Amino acid sequence: MADVVLRASDLDGYLTAEDREMIEKMNRLYEEALRTFAALSQAKDAEAAKGANAKLVKLYNAMGDLMQDITVREPAIRVYSFETPPNTHGEASRLIAKLRDLRTDHHEFVYYIQRAYEMLFNLAFCSSNTQRKNYLIIKTPVVEPVQNYAVHKIPDVDAEIEHSVMCVMLRGALLPSIIMSKEIQEYSSSGYVTPFALFRIHRDESRREHDMEYVLELGRSFIDLEDLQDKDLIFADPMNATGGSLVTVVKYLLDQKIRPRSIKFFTVISALKGALRIARALENVTIYTLWMDPVLNDRAYILPGLGDAGDRLNGVDRPEYRRNIIQLVADYGEGIAALYRAQLRKIEETVLGR
Repeated sequence: MADVVLRASDLDGYLTAEDREMIEKMNRLYEEALRTFAALSQAKDAEAAKGANAKLVKLYNAMGDLMQDITVREPAIRVYSFETPPNTHGEASRLIAKLRDLRTDHHEFVYYIQRAYEMLFNLAFCSSNTQRKNYLIIKTPVVEPVQNYAVHKIPDVDAEIEHSVMCVMLRGALLPSIIMSKEIQEYSSSGYVTPFALFRIHRDESRREHDMEYVLELGRSFIDLEDLQDKDLIFADPMNATGGSLVTVVKYLLDQKIRPRSIKFFTVISALKGALRIARALENVTIYTLWMDPVLNDRAYILPGLGDAGDRLNGVDRPEYRRNIIQLVADYGEGIAALYRAQLRKIEETVLGR
């Protein structure tokens, strides 16, 4: 099968004149922040560091206010830290801080990613379903004086989740997609386990942000197009930098006459430009992000970002030993395999049953 290629120029063509103006305004603010970073790094005494810190706080508040002003007008973009009550903002902020921190090791990083997707699931599915309830009747370990049971109320989201397909944009997206599928299973009254569609897509890292290319390798993907027809397609990726990978995959599906019921994209951190590109390029899409970062650099990396989330989740491949998806799943280890056994079985069926 021939690869599908999307170019950065195609993505930028979707942006409006107002989008470009707002992105440029954000870039100017971040350029000033970069100068403040340098001043903070070179501060000779406590007083100089205090002044740089105060300026940095002021700049980040200005960027946050601007991002909120932009996204509040976009129903396709939903940012956890902008929508939820103020008393929950500290939780999201601290979680993102831990993910950014280089001292956060692999196991901690996975733990915080799991927490992030629990919060995103609640933002998307539970916050608007407080009136409709499902009841879970659970047998407990207590058998005296008789077998005990407990009744728990959970939001009734069956209609929204039980036609879902997890669409995985390998590789860094694999574990987040498994986590999201587990959340769906736990909130489904029937224990619904999502099917999986696995797309092999990468961007050409030799290029810069302005001329980046996104390559969908159909020959190395595992998809059944008919399984995606009239379904709720869910994508989960820890980082949304440019929006190029998602737009490439969805445009390919649309070209193949696949018409999803809805498209939901769950990301822990999204760049403003990437979120706007997706909102402009695709219909019937909603982007859910825990946190929004202001800009991209020339290499199309999110700033301030958190590094390569895929490597921090999966480890780094050796050049002479590139893991395939089954090897990647195996390397997650016993803990992940036990926790997400139904999801891993579905992925194995998708890959090995093709």
